[in-house]
Amino acid sequence: RKFTADRITPFAAEWDEKHHYPVDVWKAAGELGFGAIYVSEDSGGIGLGRLDAALIMEAMSYGCPATSAYISIHNMGAWMIDTFADQQLKDRYLPELVTMEKIASYCLTEPGSGSDAAALKTTARLDGDHYVLNGTKQFISGGGYNDVYLVMARTGEHKSRGISCFVVDKDTAGVSFGAPEKKLGWNSSPTAQVIFEDARVPVENRVGAEGDGFKFAMAGLDGGRLNIGACSLGGAQRCLDEAVLYAKDRRQFDQAIAEFQNTQFRLADMAAELEAARALLYLAAAKVTAGAADKTRFSAMAKLVATDTGSSVVDRALQIFGGYGYLKDYPIERFWRDLRVHRILEGTNEVMRMIVGRDLLK
Repeated sequence: RKFTADRITPFAAEWDEKHHYPVDVWKAAGELGFGAIYVSEDSGGIGLGRLDAALIMEAMSYGCPATSAYISIHNMGAWMIDTFADQQLKDRYLPELVTMEKIASYCLTEPGSGSDAAALKTTARLDGDHYVLNGTKQFISGGGYNDVYLVMARTGEHKSRGISCFVVDKDTAGVSFGAPEKKLGWNSSPTAQVIFEDARVPVENRVGAEGDGFKFAMAGLDGGRLNIGACSLGGAQRCLDEAVLYAKDRRQFDQAIAEFQNTQFRLADMAAELEAARALLYLAAAKVTAGAADKTRFSAMAKLVATDTGSSVVDRALQIFGGYGYLKDYPIERFWRDLRVHRILEGTNEVMRMIVGRDLLK
């Protein structure tokens, strides 16, 4: 919370307006261990659990959800290397990822494969002691800015078991980037295509066994979904707090609007729904840390409820502010824009419902 109050909250509006990617803040976050929250201590991380990570993401997103969410993406990449890569790959990449001297991106989505992630078309063809990568990744956070890309690419015919995971350096020949996307929100986190044209990646940069990449990608998403849910909780809590302060100060019809029962009921609903979403998310985080059999269903439910609730709470906070909520003089509209994408990324909320429904009916 102190790091957020000192290094994020005062600058978040300017980052949003100027589309500034605060790499200097990442370095400072790395010094505190935020670049390797659940990387093992043996690998230089701080070895915390998923609940600890959720608390960190929630606290950071109180200042800026886009900044906090990016910390989550970097952590997912570092965790995948720590958990699934062999020792030489860990030794080469983790020291600089742990400190955030280098920043990681996660490359799964493609122009034609979003929710149907296993339908990806990017290929990795073995050629001697290298794989040759061809294809395009879409909506990649940090694309063109970050140093290291964890790339899922097709090495076999089977839809899911034909996908492998590779660590690709930004300066690899044949790797290029699309223009930064012009987005509704998340303006402090650049998003772009990552393009592979006969990019040669050493065999030793493959994470784990050939064909296991999709399994690794899905394992990483359990934690990623919790973190995105936590980012929604933190952003919504900020907007609820702002709405409470504004309601006490804003006067209409000769009294503070906080005196109106309608305002009180609205604030009460926002607070109750937020606490219910938080309780579910913390429970899901404990299950993911413990490796519970139902961890994937619970992380999907938590992501679904937290991100839907977060968007709803921020929308109602904006309504309490009235016309002022629509102005950039106040932070509400930025949170409204930033939290909207949380219902899409790390698996759309429609896919979350699909995961939960299928698990219930097994």
